[in-house]
Amino acid sequence: MSVYITSSGHYLPGEPVDNEQIEAVLGLVHGKPSRLKRRILQSNGIRQRHYAIDAEHNTLISNDEMAARAGQACLDDSFLSKSRLEMLSVATSQGDLVLPGFGSMVQAELGVAGVELHSSHGICSSSMMALKAAYTGLKAGEHDNALVIASELASRLFKASRYEAVAQEVDFNAEFLRWMLSDGAGALLLESVPRRRSFRIGWIRGFSHADAYPVCMSVGRAVGDARSWQDFATYAEAEAAGALLIRQDVRLLDNIVKLGVDGLLRLIDEGRVETGRIDHVLCHYSSHYFRGKIFDMLTQAGAAIPEEKWYTNLYTRGNTGCASMFIMLDEFRRTQSYQTGDTILCMVPESGRFNNVYMQLTVVEE
Repeated sequence: MSVYITSSGHYLPGEPVDNEQIEAVLGLVHGKPSRLKRRILQSNGIRQRHYAIDAEHNTLISNDEMAARAGQACLDDSFLSKSRLEMLSVATSQGDLVLPGFGSMVQAELGVAGVELHSSHGICSSSMMALKAAYTGLKAGEHDNALVIASELASRLFKASRYEAVAQEVDFNAEFLRWMLSDGAGALLLESVPRRRSFRIGWIRGFSHADAYPVCMSVGRAVGDARSWQDFATYAEAEAAGALLIRQDVRLLDNIVKLGVDGLLRLIDEGRVETGRIDHVLCHYSSHYFRGKIFDMLTQAGAAIPEEKWYTNLYTRGNTGCASMFIMLDEFRRTQSYQTGDTILCMVPESGRFNNVYMQLTVVEE
């Protein structure tokens, strides 16, 4: 049985925030401008992004509300009513609550009844794992449709007060992601029949390297301390130690390019990918810094895909974590030129502990 992406939607909170406005929203740590901000922004190439908090650090819309709005936008553009929805598969890095699962919160917010539910937890690739769960359900004949939603609300972690609560000076790895991540949600509708012009899913394949590499991106540990944030005597003690800050071990980041390219070469060896037949590439690289490195490594491996075939909205929408690929696919579907029969390769490398997921789509007509 074939599975098709028949509709898509996204939601971005508030007005776009440019590079000069970031600290006005997130706040100055101890009243001082960042010495790292400009350097990191020049490297990642992001010019604007969206935040779900305001300059007073009020949360204007919750993560599950953003997810529901993206899901509703997707359904509004489809031929399917809420009452006919059979499966809801949802992903985020951090929900509004620790428990229950994010999927339950989104289902209630969206107001759909009687669906089979799946929540996928991780970082950037969790959306693709949620998509794979829904795709597999349709392939197995369990369902005729599924709504897949990915949503991120990272900005709450970047308030100046979070950094001011730490007893020691904030390290580079803890500040790095403050200038990288932003908020948003994206949604895809899967059906067992095509509608209008649709994307047929050929395959979805992931490769995890958690057995071979240490943690690269995380929340829950302080520097030089093996304890979980839950092992501290109080939450205040964990916060003072810096265990609640989101960190990126930048020394490990080049592995994301190497492993991402290695995964693609493996798919070529398996016969799943023929680079000469790829018409469009959508790659969730988190920073412009990685773009050139990916091209160089693919060229050296004899698997180059011309640069004009690559599409991204990173520079204007920001890095929205696991929601990035769904937001990108929605904007590609609505704004770009493509033809029936075109092949689209999607790539999501993740730096959490290096889980990389790939997907191939074909443009079809009803």
